Amino acid sequence: MSEIKIALLAADAREERTVTTGTKAWELFTEQPDTVAARVAGDLKDLAYVLADGDEVEPVAIDSPDGRDILRHSTAHVLAQAVQQLWPEAKLGIGPPVENGFYYDFDVETPFVPEDLDKLETAMRKIIKENQRFERRVTTDAAALDELQDEPYKVELIGLKGGAGAEDAAEGASVEVGAGELTIYDNVRRNGEVAWSDLCRGPHLPTTKRIPAFKLMRTAAAYWRGDEKNKQLQRIYGTAWESKEALAEHLHRIEEAERRDHRKLGRDLDLFSFPDELGSGLAVFHPKGGVIKREMEDYVRRRHIEEGFQYVGTPHISKDGLFHTSGHLPYYADTMYPPMKMEGAEYRLKAMNCPMHNLIFQSRGRSYRELPLRFFEFGGVYRFEKSGVVHGLTRVRGMTQDDSHSYVTKEQAPDEVKHLLGFVLSLLQDFGLDDYYLELSTRDDRNKDKFIGSDDDWATATAVLEEVASETGLELVPDPGGAAFYGPKISVQARDAIGRTWQMSTIQYDFSQPKGFGLEYQAADGSRQEPVMIHSAKFGSIERFIGVLVEHYAGAFPPWLAPVQVQLIPIAERHHDYLAEVADQMRALGLRVEVDDSDDRMQKKIRNAQLQKVPFMVIAGDDDMAEHAVSFRYRDGHQENGVGVDEAIQRVLNVVATKGQV
Repeated sequence: MSEIKIALLAADAREERTVTTGTKAWELFTEQPDTVAARVAGDLKDLAYVLADGDEVEPVAIDSPDGRDILRHSTAHVLAQAVQQLWPEAKLGIGPPVENGFYYDFDVETPFVPEDLDKLETAMRKIIKENQRFERRVTTDAAALDELQDEPYKVELIGLKGGAGAEDAAEGASVEVGAGELTIYDNVRRNGEVAWSDLCRGPHLPTTKRIPAFKLMRTAAAYWRGDEKNKQLQRIYGTAWESKEALAEHLHRIEEAERRDHRKLGRDLDLFSFPDELGSGLAVFHPKGGVIKREMEDYVRRRHIEEGFQYVGTPHISKDGLFHTSGHLPYYADTMYPPMKMEGAEYRLKAMNCPMHNLIFQSRGRSYRELPLRFFEFGGVYRFEKSGVVHGLTRVRGMTQDDSHSYVTKEQAPDEVKHLLGFVLSLLQDFGLDDYYLELSTRDDRNKDKFIGSDDDWATATAVLEEVASETGLELVPDPGGAAFYGPKISVQARDAIGRTWQMSTIQYDFSQPKGFGLEYQAADGSRQEPVMIHSAKFGSIERFIGVLVEHYAGAFPPWLAPVQVQLIPIAERHHDYLAEVADQMRALGLRVEVDDSDDRMQKKIRNAQLQKVPFMVIAGDDDMAEHAVSFRYRDGHQENGVGVDEAIQRVLNVVATKGQV
């Protein structure tokens, strides 16, 4: 055997090694039991990969993002093997890893039921216990077609390989569509018998026994390759984790997410609803939800004015030529409502506010002395989201955006982006979202046809955003290909109380629309110059922001946002008038209060206020009336008796004024 040289990479270290030919990747990691795959020259490989001279090899741990994807994809194979053991007639679709789990699609005569998941988990545990090896095998198209002739969906994928339809073969498809090499993975028992096979690009775990913890979650119907013209298959969703503890934590997060579901809390707290009569994705806010929405609007309107913005207003409908001028229509036509033909023209509901703000800028001559010129509005916009993605308030078809646009010189752009980012972060902190990182969405240079503008424009805009984002010291995550067609953007990714990440505010650098609209200002030297346009949405969609807040707080809003800040509870009917006077004092100071004058017993009234998540309760009986006092009760159940009325009111005012939580 001859020797070859490889480089072992770990964190920031690099170790040169000499190994013999035929050495496999797993031999480098015998003392790293959590390593489940290797990254070689940037590509993920099975641990059975035979090293070549000059390879740079990096271990992939099971608890890393790539490691979890490999674990989950391997578990999807075990699921598919179990399905075909129990339902031999089942035909295989695809089985990719997805966020926090995996799925696999099957063509079966009878839809799966919940009891089937229990049977499948039992069968999967047996396969895992058998310690079957995942063995990679390179094949040809002809050989694969012959071997998989009874699997029509796999045959279709092989036919798409490298063809015109390769790019959309299937979202997350496990076959390496368009690659020069076609591979099959065999699940091999200890005696060398092939138990099951699947067309797949890999990589996989070394053996099934390396699957520490999994659970099947639910079933659903799904069209083959996501196309409603195709046959509807049965999809089984599951999750897999690197330890039983990690699985338990994930299941707990799911339970907590269900408890916090804003759609359920919206009903329970009487905040908002989604009447069928209006249509999918269109919400109405009830009085209590309207309080939250109004408080948010008042807050952000005041903040924008403090930050130098001028409030404007624009209509909900426009001739569609406006959206051609802005450049949006060719890119967003699928998510805009279809045109309405009137008076010889086509009109559309607006899906964005920026084209109309450009018309305001364009309405008269502008001087460099006016810049930065900042416009802001609560703009109602409408987007025809597919019914399958509409979800409560977090994905709607009709929404209100706190949309702002800054018109600046190129030299002013960095300071304006810095100004906007500071504004955004302070706003999120006021709403209790103080755990976040930044994402920089840039152009995908491999698909330049999806973006407009010159290379120089993109380089300048990207550099400005990247420099400002980096100066914050926050984690900055790249998002190649995620930019808008007209320029790059920074988005703030906030984590809620249970660790989920939500894209919140965005700041976008736009060098395109000013050119399309012919926007100009007169520079100091008298020349006509083109401004840079910077888009910024603080809430983004107010509806979505409210949905996120409901789940973040589990409906227990901080007092300044709570629909009812104080619930006054008379112990008996004779105490009603006393607390009514206290309520009038509070209302005169701007507090939102209710008096529970129902016939319920006091404990039931307290329980009702707790269920409605009211921050403060003020209770009064005979002794309180005699001493001009109350019992002051907090949302967490803590209670202080004999608190003077003036002091009780001041306590509430102090917490509201400081935007504190209780």
